[in-house]
Amino acid sequence: MMANSWDERYSIKEYAYGEKPNEFLAEQLALYSPGEILFPADGEGRNSVFAAQKGWNVSAFDISIEGKKKAQNLANKAGVSIQFDVANALNVTYQQDQFDAIAFIYAHFPGPIKSICHKNICSFLKKGGVLIFEAFSKTHLQYNSKDPKIGGPKDLDTLFSNEEIELDFSDFEILLLEEKEIQLNEGLFHIGTGSVIRCVARRK
Repeated sequence: MMANSWDERYSIKEYAYGEKPNEFLAEQLALYSPGEILFPADGEGRNSVFAAQKGWNVSAFDISIEGKKKAQNLANKAGVSIQFDVANALNVTYQQDQFDAIAFIYAHFPGPIKSICHKNICSFLKKGGVLIFEAFSKTHLQYNSKDPKIGGPKDLDTLFSNEEIELDFSDFEILLLEEKEIQLNEGLFHIGTGSVIRCVARRK
């Protein structure tokens, strides 16, 4: 059912969250030398295509077939190559210690399984590899109720707190962890003021 919902959203001509990368991701990638990077729940590919343009060797996955089509079209338009799979976070498979970086950008998994998804995906990150994370905080529900155009899940358990991030990534050295009010202008569905959790961490 979730795949069908995302397929419906991504089947429109426009890019639901725009074609430009997430600003926090772009800022963070500029600090690291390109290597192997993984984008879980990458939607229509705006972030993975950007990383490929910056010289990263990119793998990405999403549950939406329509998302993959849009991502491949965006990559072709940009003249870059990405490896994009249709898969879910519980059964996706890569090599252990394959990636130098993993970027969770608005990768909201259902509350009961989100910690399991994080641990499964992070097993593919090398020791010393970098985690880049931005997603809506639990406080974001207050913003969403005032202005639905900002988007984001309406289920509290699917949203994040700093404490949850510390637990899920307990085998990481936390370099940055903050809850922050930000302005989003990403496509059709992330527009306005919202509250996010941002994290950068290095796998021990």
